[in-house]
Amino acid sequence: MSDALYRPYEKLVQISIQGKKFQVPENNTCLRAFQYLSPETVAYGRFCWNQECQTCRIVYKMSNEADASGRAVLACKALVAEGMEITELSEELKWVLTEILKPSGPPAPETTELTRDAQSRLPE
Repeated sequence: MSDALYRPYEKLVQISIQGKKFQVPENNTCLRAFQYLSPETVAYGRFCWNQECQTCRIVYKMSNEADASGRAVLACKALVAEGMEITELSEELKWVLTEILKPSGPPAPETTELTRDAQSRLPE
């Protein structure tokens, strides 16, 4: 598959960003993968796309690596790979990826209990 924004790719690979799994185009930089996931917001980020601004720093490790410390790289330079685990994002990336990184699923038990308690006090 091909698109003017992305390098040619044939398949999607699975990566995780702060513990959340995503499918992104192979053969593309992490920054392009982030744009694939959130095209409306990444386009508004303050990124130079050419390694000069340093606002796209990430830390990642591969799922098969024993070293838990990870590697600090620029997302505009590093290519995505199957099993990549991105553990840290620059402040700019956190901001533009806020929506896709929101937790999903049911609320935490404490929240559920508070909600039930609050509902029990409502007049009928």
